[in-house]
Amino acid sequence: MPIDDLWYLTKRGPDKKRLPSKRHGRGKRWRVRYADAAGESREKLFERKTDAEAFDLKARAGIAEEAKIDQAERQVTFREYGERWRLSREIGWALETRDRVKSNLSRHLYPVFGDRPLRLIRLTGVLEWLTRRLDEGTPKSSLKLYFELLDAVLNAAVTDKIIADNPCDGVRLSQVLRGMSRVPKWVPTEGDVLALLDAVPARYRAAVWLGAGQGCRFGEMLGMEAGTRCVDRGRGELHVIQQLRYAPQEYGGVYLCEPKSRSSGTIDLDPFVGQVLADHVRDFPPEPVEMVDITSGEPVRRTVPLLFTTTRGNAFTDRTWSREWAGWRDAAGWPQKHGGFHALRHFFATTLITNHVEPQEVQRLLRHRTLRITLETYVHWLPKRDRPSGVIGSVLSSAAERANKATIRPQDHD
Repeated sequence: MPIDDLWYLTKRGPDKKRLPSKRHGRGKRWRVRYADAAGESREKLFERKTDAEAFDLKARAGIAEEAKIDQAERQVTFREYGERWRLSREIGWALETRDRVKSNLSRHLYPVFGDRPLRLIRLTGVLEWLTRRLDEGTPKSSLKLYFELLDAVLNAAVTDKIIADNPCDGVRLSQVLRGMSRVPKWVPTEGDVLALLDAVPARYRAAVWLGAGQGCRFGEMLGMEAGTRCVDRGRGELHVIQQLRYAPQEYGGVYLCEPKSRSSGTIDLDPFVGQVLADHVRDFPPEPVEMVDITSGEPVRRTVPLLFTTTRGNAFTDRTWSREWAGWRDAAGWPQKHGGFHALRHFFATTLITNHVEPQEVQRLLRHRTLRITLETYVHWLPKRDRPSGVIGSVLSSAAERANKATIRPQDHD
């Protein structure tokens, strides 16, 4: 369940600002809704959001005192519960349905999820499984049946209060079966990024680092300004709160607005990138550019010390940047079709994932609205877990040896 801010309404006013609730400034601000050990809906209030988030994580995991679940129930595996689910329902199924469900569980779900405790099956694991089955050429119609079966078993586990929620609820199956449309068509390697840095003039290399080292989008990079409003090296923070836009008919051409999908946020500033930006400010002092800023909702004209401007001291437009980028891209050997600035953001995300950074942390750094977006985009890069091979053959051969020894009796002596 989401953590509720009781001091503000979920809707915004005409000026896009949050509206205070009747409880604003009175009582504890943050509410966590959870299910107790008996499965009853409860809520708990907190003064600090960090405390609410910590309790929410514990409640979801079933380890908070208010939500503790019997240890035996916590450890029940998908195979154990799946068999109970199947046997309790097959009385109402036709013979053909019984055989099909039993076969699909045994051949397609148990080998992947069978030995995992139900509470340890996560959205990431489900998306991994779907993606790899697609890569292996599993027909989409068949994969849809297997997924629906997994969904049905996990839904029943939620109803039986064994798990708090169903990880399948976060999967948009139609989008997955279309081939993961969010998946990048091309992601640069470390060598590709270094080649680009060699091709880019010193005046704009820091811009490349904001993309490759911080995951900034194109407009967010152009909207970066000097000072702690955007870059706070002392706190080790990067404030992604604005992007530069160009529209000849609006606000006089260039203006500042909120990032895409209101994905404003404060993320960790990589120490190396922080040093690169400091060196950039020293070597290429920011150019003050007067423009309209609508990030607060109301248009305000102010002078903005942009980190990146043209050699004439003007703010970049999409067109002027594209002309420069085309030459750098070609010199670095990047593809024309998918070798835009956004490819640096893909490099940032996939580098984190392949180095075992948790998907939730990658989501935070990319400022994605949901974890599902992050996983649908980058699930192909999730490291494959080490899985033992030859388990079934080893078990069966050992059993056969024991059976053979049991049937051999010593000869009676005369």
